Amino acid sequence: MESIVETMVGRESEQEVLSAFVAASGGRALVLRGDTGVGKSALLDHVAERATAEHHRVIRAAGVEAESELPFAGLHQFLYPLLSNIDRLDDAHRGVFDVVFGRGKGTPPSVMTLGIAVLDLLSLAASQKPLLLVLDDGQWLDTSSTEVCGFVGRRLTGSSAKLVVSLRSGVPSGFDTAALSELPVTTLSGKASEQLLDIHHPGLEPRIRRLVLDEAQGNPLALLELPPYVRGGRAERNPGKLFGYTGIPLPQRLQHVFGARIESLGEAVRAELLRGALDGVGAGTAADRTRGTRYRMRDADEAAACGLLDIDPLSGDFVFRHPLVRSTVVQMATPNERRAAHAVLAHVHRDDLERRATHLAASTVDPDEEVAAALEAAADFATLRGGSLAAVAWLTRAAELSESHEERSRRLGSAAYIAGHSGQMDQAQQLVRSGTGSGTDDSPASVIMSCYAAFLEDGDVRSSQRQVFAAIESMRDNGVREPDEVLIRLVDLLLAINQYASDETAWERAHQLLDDLGDLVPSHSRIYQDSWGDVVRRGAGVHERVEHAFAGLRDLEPWNVTWLCVAAYHVDTLSQYRPHLQRAVDREVETGAVSTAMLMLHLIMLDQIAVGEWDEAERTGQRCLELTTTHRLGLFVHNIQAYLGLLAALRGQVDRARELQAVVDAWARPRGISFLTQIADAIGTAAALAEGDYEAAYLHAIGISPPGTFQPYAHQAPRTLLDLVEAALHTGRTEQARQHALAARDANLPDISPRLALITYGALAMTATDPAEADAMYDRAETHPAGANFPFELARIQLAHGIRLRHTQGRKAARLSLTLAAETFQRLGAPTWTERARAELRAAGASPLTASAHLAGLTWQERRIADLAAGGLTNKEIGERMHLSPRTVSSHLYRVFPKLGITSRAALRDALGKIPGDQNV
Repeated sequence: MESIVETMVGRESEQEVLSAFVAASGGRALVLRGDTGVGKSALLDHVAERATAEHHRVIRAAGVEAESELPFAGLHQFLYPLLSNIDRLDDAHRGVFDVVFGRGKGTPPSVMTLGIAVLDLLSLAASQKPLLLVLDDGQWLDTSSTEVCGFVGRRLTGSSAKLVVSLRSGVPSGFDTAALSELPVTTLSGKASEQLLDIHHPGLEPRIRRLVLDEAQGNPLALLELPPYVRGGRAERNPGKLFGYTGIPLPQRLQHVFGARIESLGEAVRAELLRGALDGVGAGTAADRTRGTRYRMRDADEAAACGLLDIDPLSGDFVFRHPLVRSTVVQMATPNERRAAHAVLAHVHRDDLERRATHLAASTVDPDEEVAAALEAAADFATLRGGSLAAVAWLTRAAELSESHEERSRRLGSAAYIAGHSGQMDQAQQLVRSGTGSGTDDSPASVIMSCYAAFLEDGDVRSSQRQVFAAIESMRDNGVREPDEVLIRLVDLLLAINQYASDETAWERAHQLLDDLGDLVPSHSRIYQDSWGDVVRRGAGVHERVEHAFAGLRDLEPWNVTWLCVAAYHVDTLSQYRPHLQRAVDREVETGAVSTAMLMLHLIMLDQIAVGEWDEAERTGQRCLELTTTHRLGLFVHNIQAYLGLLAALRGQVDRARELQAVVDAWARPRGISFLTQIADAIGTAAALAEGDYEAAYLHAIGISPPGTFQPYAHQAPRTLLDLVEAALHTGRTEQARQHALAARDANLPDISPRLALITYGALAMTATDPAEADAMYDRAETHPAGANFPFELARIQLAHGIRLRHTQGRKAARLSLTLAAETFQRLGAPTWTERARAELRAAGASPLTASAHLAGLTWQERRIADLAAGGLTNKEIGERMHLSPRTVSSHLYRVFPKLGITSRAALRDALGKIPGDQNV
C-alpha cells in the first residue's frame, strides 16, 4: 500500500511544527490529539521519518486496549530496546529496572522513583545519539506507564530525548492531566480533501465523488476507504443514505466500510484476524517481535488484498492497516468466536501470568477452577506491583468462575478486602453482599468489611471489636485447623482495633485467643501483637523480627509492608524502612491500596518528626489530611490531626496545638479511642513544656501514666518518659522523677528501642544524686549512636546537662552542651526551647550569637551528616539513615570540611566539639 506520508496533503502547518520539534535543541514532549482517522498516525510517521533523517534513534510504541490493565506493559515497549544501557546506570537505578522487568526482587518503585530512573536511562542513551520516542494510541496505555511517561515528558529539558504522543479525542486518558504541549489535528479543508481524494481515487464520477466528500467530512481515512465501498454498489440503492440511516458518527460509518470487507472473507481468515485483533497485533514494536510477545497472523493474504492488513517491512508480518480495522474485527465477531480466539491466545501466552489469565477469563463461560486459580494468581501479582484496582477486577471474575460456593465466597472476600484497602468501601460492601447473599450476614468476610469500614470511617472500636472477637472465636470453635486467610485478616483487624482502643482487658483476651490459635497465626501477626499493644512488656526483640520480615519484602502485600512499619515505629526503627514507604506511597495512591497509602504517608510524617525534618513533616501531614478528608476516613483524619497538634506543640505553636488537641479529644474520648486521647494528653504535655508551665505539663503527663510505672497498653507512656521526668523535676517532685527514671531502667526500655535508650539514660542522668552516675549517664546519652536520629530529645538532654554543669563545675564547663542544644533547637524551629537554651548560655557568660558563629555556616542536613560521620558511620550507612546516596553524602562532607577548618574525617569529632568551647574560653 502507498504510504500516506508520501501523499500527505493539507498538513503543511502540522508538518512545519513537527519538523521544528525535531530540529529544536534540547528535550521536549508533544501531544497530537484528534478524531479517529484524522491522520495522527500519518503525522507520527512523518515525525519519525524526519527524526531518522536528522540521525535520531527512533523507538516506537503503541497503547493496546487489551493491555490497558497490565502494569508497565506500555513502558516495556519503550525500554526494551534500551536494555543494553541499563547496566551502565548506578546500582540504585539498575535495581529499579530489575524490579520493573522482573529480573530482580524488591518493592515496585513509585512513579517518581521510576520516572527519575527512566530520565537517567534516556539521557544516557541520548548522549550517544539523539532519541525520539513515538507513542501511538496513547489513550490505551496502562495507567502505570502513562504516569511515568507524563512525569518524564515534563522533565526532558536539558536532554537530547524527545517524546511525541497521539491521543484519540473523546477518550479519557491519563495524559489529559499530564500538562504536555498539544498540537490539535483537525479535519482537512475542502480543497485538501478534494486533492487527497483525487490523488488516491482519480476518475470518480462526479456524483460518487461528491457523495464521498460529503460523507468523509474532511477525514483522511474516510476519503481513502469510502470510494471502494461506494463502487461496490452500496450507493446505488440510496445515494442519499449511504449507510442506510443518518446521524451516526463517522467512526461508526467507517466501521460499516471495513465490516463489508470483513464479511467477504472466509471463516478461517476472519478467525485469524480476530486472534490478531484481540492480542493487539500492529500495536507492538520491534521489541515485541524480537520477544515473540504478539500473535503472528498467518494465511491472511486475502485480508491484505482487500485493504484490511499491511505487511510490516521489518518483520514481514501482517499488521492491521488502522486501529479502527482492529476494533471492527472484534465488534463483528460473535461471543463464541471471541471466546475461541481468547482460548488460543491463552495458550500462546501460557508463560505470561497476567496475559494468560486475561485471555483465560475471556474464553470461559462455565465455572472452571483452573481458570479461577490463574486469575487469582494474576491478582496476587498485581497487588504486589501496586495494581490493586486490577486485582479487584480479576478476583471478582475468579469468583464468578469458581466451582464451589466456598471458593466463590473466599475470592469475593479477597476482592472486597483489597477494595477496602483501595478506598472503595462501597464496592467492598457490595462484593461482600455478593459473596454472602445478604447485607446483614455475619459471615467472617462480612464481619471483616463491615467492621473495617466502621472502624476507619467513624472510629467505631467498641462494636467492631465485639464482632471481630466473636467471628474469630466462632472459627476457633468450629475447628479451623489449617492456615486461613480470612482468619488472618480477622486477627490483623482485631489487633488494629485493639491498638486504638488501648484497653488492657481486650488485649489480654486477644492474647489468650491468639494463643489458642497457635500456629494458625502467622509470624507477621505475632509481630503486630507484640508491638502494637504493650511495647514495654512485649517489645524486646521486635526490631530484629521486623528486620527479618522485611527480608521477604517481595512477597509482602502493601498493607503488610505498612503494618510492619507501624511495628518499626513502636520500637523507633522506622527510619531504616522509610525508603520502602516512599517508593510505594505514590503508586498506591494512584492505582493501589489508597487506605494503605494514607497510613504510609502518616508513617513518613512520624519519622520526619522523629528525625527533626519538621517542615517536611508539616507538608506530609497536610497532604495526608487532604486525602483522608476526601475519602471520609474519620479515624485517619483525627489521627493525622493528633500528630499535627503534637508537632505544633513541639514547635511552640501552642494555640494551634491546643485547638487540635481539643478537636481530637472531643472526637476520640466518647468513642473510647484511648490511642488518640493519649496523644491529646501528649500534646498538652508538650505545649505546657514549650511554655515553661511545668505544673500543667506534669498533670498532663501523669494522665498518661503515673510516675514509677508504665501503664499497660498505653503506647504514649514510654514515649513521654522524658516529659514526665522534666516536669516533675521543675515542680520539685524529685522523688517522683527519680522513681520514674528507675522504672524505665528496670523495665529494660534501652533494650527495646534506640530512642527509649537515649531518653532512659537522659532521665537517669537528670535524676541522679551521685555526680559520678550523672556524668556516666549523660555521657552514655550524648554519645549514643542513635542520638543524631532523635535530635529534639538529644538537645533536651544536652540542655539539662549544661544547666547541671553550670551549677556544679562552673560556667565555662557548661557552654559546649548549651551551645549544641541551642543550635539544634534553632535548626528544628523550636523558638521557645531555643530561647531557653540561649538564656542559659547568657547565664554561663557566653553570647549565643558568638557561640553559634562557626557552626551557623552548616545547614541542618550538613550538621546531621557531620554528626553521623563523627560517630564513625560510613557514607553508605549515613545515606541509608538519611535516605541519600553515598555520593550525595560525600558531597556534603566535602563542603563541611572547609567550614570547620579541617581536612580529614578523623578531625570531625574534635572540630564539632571544640569550636564552641574554644570560642567561649
